[in-house]
Amino acid sequence: MPGGCSRGPAAGDGRLRLARLALVLLGWVSSSSPTSSAYSSTSSVSFLGSAVSAQPPLSSQCPAMCECSEAARTVKCVNRNLTEVPADLPLYVRNLFLTGNHLAVLPAGAFARRPPLAELAALNLSGSRLVEVHAGAFDHLPSLRQLDLSHNQLSNISPFAFSGNNTSASVPSPLEELILNHIVPPADQLLKQNRSFEGMVAAALRTGHALRELRSLDLGSNQFLYLPRDVLAQLPSLRHLDLRNNSLVSLTYVSFRNLTYLESLHLEDNALKVLHNGTLAELQGLAHVRLFLDNNPWVCDCHMADMVDWLKETEIVQGKARLTCAFPEKMRNRVLLELNSSDLDCDPILPPSLQTSYVFLGIVLALIGAIFLLVLYLNRKGIKKWMHNIRDACRDHMEGYHYRYEINADPRLTNLSSNSDV
Repeated sequence: MPGGCSRGPAAGDGRLRLARLALVLLGWVSSSSPTSSAYSSTSSVSFLGSAVSAQPPLSSQCPAMCECSEAARTVKCVNRNLTEVPADLPLYVRNLFLTGNHLAVLPAGAFARRPPLAELAALNLSGSRLVEVHAGAFDHLPSLRQLDLSHNQLSNISPFAFSGNNTSASVPSPLEELILNHIVPPADQLLKQNRSFEGMVAAALRTGHALRELRSLDLGSNQFLYLPRDVLAQLPSLRHLDLRNNSLVSLTYVSFRNLTYLESLHLEDNALKVLHNGTLAELQGLAHVRLFLDNNPWVCDCHMADMVDWLKETEIVQGKARLTCAFPEKMRNRVLLELNSSDLDCDPILPPSLQTSYVFLGIVLALIGAIFLLVLYLNRKGIKKWMHNIRDACRDHMEGYHYRYEINADPRLTNLSSNSDV
């Protein structure tokens, strides 16, 4: 063992001397041979080129206005007043935050790159003042699973925004979660386009069968008054649907029948008055659903009887003991589960606000009538004279007709009239 240890350094020194000798000889040969010199310079150039190519490519660098973490595969370009998507996004990005900017318009191929952003799975565009989303805006993102467009006043969403220009059912979008809450635009912008906001959103959700793999859809806080009949028709994989904080009055026209995998349906804070038998049957037919109905102005009259019976039997409504009546006044704050059929009648009892409106309307009409009668009374003499004049004029006119009739009826007067004319 000691001998082995002593031979190690000596052998290393010998190899070092041989290496130095080889370098000296190589330098002498290269200096004496032009061909060798050219070869060595070429080798040097190729070595430098390979060294340059070994540096990180431009696509792995971070855009100037962003913060990047390659370890977390995340790029954040937050509150940078960007007007377009950065062109030099790194290829490793998996989570991209573009919130709080001034993007305004998302054109077709807004994220198209060469090579593509194949790893991008979560894209957050919340609060970026988007107004328009064009067809194919999210093309070339093969791994995109989560898209957040919330808090943008979207006055124009192309029907092909999520499907591109390809309406083939064989190429579905990879999206699994779509967040579209707080996207309602100002009313004047919709009036200019002469279409409903509900219809525009429905067209984007159903066109091309693109969102067949969508599992979660958030449409909360959009002031929806109704849901178009086929808005959910092309979302067979949907698990979670959030419609809270809208202005939905009824669910009569929308169908939930094809949402066989639906697990949660949020309908809190809407304007629902009653759920009719057709809707109740469809909801009961969903095997895994949990239904949330809090904070709706339920009208507890005879039309509520079927829903009350259904609530007492079903287990899918979460927190059903909290549901209370809002109208009529005598039923206010009564718990729905505690109602009996004898409590539910259809007396024509109007809400106090509506009663006040009708009383006010009656007072206004009575005042207008009183003013009209007063005007007639103050002008009674003029009106009487005017009526006498009309009567005299009508009498003179009728006498003229009577005279002509007598002449035409008597042949002698007719001949006399003819001779006098001659």
